[in-house]
Amino acid sequence: MFIKKADKKNKFVSMFDSKTGFYIRTGVLETDKDGKIMDTGVDPFMADFPELLDIGIMGSCIHGKKGLCIKSGVQCYQAGSKIQRPDMSAENFRKIVEQCVRKTSTNKFMPRVYQIALGGRGDPNKHSEFEEILKICCEHNIVPNYTTSGLDLTDKEVELTKKYCGAVAVSEYRNEYTRNAIKRFIDVGMKTNIHYVLGNNTIDEAIEKLKNNGFDKGINAVIFLLHKPIGLGEEKNMLNVADERVAEFFKLIDENKFDFKIGFDSCCVPGLINMTKNLNKDSFDTCEGGRWSAYIDSEMNMMPCSFLNNDPTAHVSLNINTVEQAWNSKVFDSFRNCLSNSCSGCENKRECMGGCPIVRKAVLCNRPEKEQVNMGA
Repeated sequence: MFIKKADKKNKFVSMFDSKTGFYIRTGVLETDKDGKIMDTGVDPFMADFPELLDIGIMGSCIHGKKGLCIKSGVQCYQAGSKIQRPDMSAENFRKIVEQCVRKTSTNKFMPRVYQIALGGRGDPNKHSEFEEILKICCEHNIVPNYTTSGLDLTDKEVELTKKYCGAVAVSEYRNEYTRNAIKRFIDVGMKTNIHYVLGNNTIDEAIEKLKNNGFDKGINAVIFLLHKPIGLGEEKNMLNVADERVAEFFKLIDENKFDFKIGFDSCCVPGLINMTKNLNKDSFDTCEGGRWSAYIDSEMNMMPCSFLNNDPTAHVSLNINTVEQAWNSKVFDSFRNCLSNSCSGCENKRECMGGCPIVRKAVLCNRPEKEQVNMGA
């Protein structure tokens, strides 16, 4: 399904192909002196409704209880081994999805969001109503995707993923079940990515794999996610911008081509800006929190970023507010304020916006212009 939206409030047009995942948006549109609409080339700051919703349907994690994340070197930012909450009901999930579509004149659903990512404190495919949740997305013409550890993956879960999902990501848990899950998804023709948390404890391995073609054959992409000291994440595993290994890693990305795509979460963008020179900066998309995306936890709290899941002051309850009301709330405005006003003297402010507003010391930048703007300032 090809979706096109005109955002009149923020003056841009965006398009998304739900089948291929192709996405494009214009710059800010203005009317010239002759009355013609022109693209200014200036990237819009935000959308009038989230284009991506990360919905944490999992409030609990059976793998966390067993300590499997820690054993694999993954330090869960959701603290799945310590915090157990109720999983989101399919009924509540439906309430969210129904707010994210419009009905056309022909009584069909037209999505207001382009993507829904299923996540939370555990593997979404282990949700008791996993199939129903996928069907709800399908009924409303929304193509979901999700990330899993791959542990105890069943044939039924693979079948449902292939039937309903646009893509799937397998977290790098350095285990036989990781390799097995990747292979099984690839074998049925799923677009399969690896989510790789990049920290002090994993960067040597990442460099070695990039140098020696060590990632699984047939994957679509490796997505590198920046480690942060949140949840079970330890500060000692934060990357240091002055570390020679960090420079070597980004140089490998900058100067080489691979058999698969390379992607980064937006937290890594300051590192890309500071340590690469051959990549097209127009392809960088810095922190999307509160601008293009939002996170909803299993208890129906909406927040600009999932890293705020343990900060109740950054939550807007969807039990008493709509998704749109939360998006336009003071909580979200405060978060956006951090991005719009950080690092005002930097020449790369437009591309970077200061990086992560939540964990400033994790930002891969040592420029003197780097400054912090507090939420609500």
